[in-house]
Amino acid sequence: MNPQVNARYLTAAFYLFVDLPDYAQRRAPLLDLCLQRHVKGLILLAREGINSTIAGAEVDVRAVLAYLRADLAFATLVHKESWSEKSPFHRMKVRLKKEIVTMGVPGISPTNGAGTYVQPQDWNALISAPDVVVVDTRNDYEVEIGTFAGALDPRIKTFSELPAWTAQAPDLQARDGKKPRVAMFCTGGIRCEKSTALLRAQGFDEVYHLEGGILKYLETVPPQESLWQGECFVFDERVSVGHGLLPGEHQLCRCCRQPLPDGALQSPEYELGVSCPRCFSVSTPEQKDRARERQRQWLLAKARSQTHIGRVAGEGNAAG
Repeated sequence: MNPQVNARYLTAAFYLFVDLPDYAQRRAPLLDLCLQRHVKGLILLAREGINSTIAGAEVDVRAVLAYLRADLAFATLVHKESWSEKSPFHRMKVRLKKEIVTMGVPGISPTNGAGTYVQPQDWNALISAPDVVVVDTRNDYEVEIGTFAGALDPRIKTFSELPAWTAQAPDLQARDGKKPRVAMFCTGGIRCEKSTALLRAQGFDEVYHLEGGILKYLETVPPQESLWQGECFVFDERVSVGHGLLPGEHQLCRCCRQPLPDGALQSPEYELGVSCPRCFSVSTPEQKDRARERQRQWLLAKARSQTHIGRVAGEGNAAG
């Protein structure tokens, strides 16, 4: 049953690290099924597995999930659900990639080298231990709006910058010949699976990661027991969520696709659909003019109750 009376669209986010030597041949039939079912979103396929967020009518999304799980390679696939009154995507894309989450370090395999899963209900005890180094593996703009108390912020712009940070971070250096215990977390689990595999390859013996990511923690752990501070950025139309996965207060810059920083709406560098204080200085006048035209076309389409096919919140992103 649909848990929200007015919600028409089911969004399913999922990933699985699994060896797919024939991943390229899987693209066409999967795309065909999604188009037939009017399911929209993004699916990434690579030799190392699958990563996706899709949305549509409940019966259609569940048909795609059933199709995947009928394949032995995806039999253990686990997904997360959310509901909305309108579709968060305008298109359906199935893309072939070198990695389903880009780290850029050859030979790192979460399939057989990831760290130890920790259930949300056991996470507080682990990260409160004095000998555990807690690392937030997400990008800086995600960490800015919320993180776990005491977690290290690598201040990275992209996930591919994390390996260089782990190699030189003072808190991750060996003491008396022994590397520290490390607990890592991310939005939905995929990035910390790969980052714990990285640390294992670097000689860390005790590496842990939060199963289901921050989203599962916020869904499972009561607010009064939580060590989470702030909100969690998500790659869909909600922008951010809090405990119980209720939509948060943050808004998205439609240009750089990042949450608006505090005070952005009052900044002279903010222009709806064109720029915000984060991205104002990195876009050219020509790019700003194109963004203004996109925004104008979107407003015209909205006034006519038409759909403007443009990039929306979450489009181009899969599970985190």
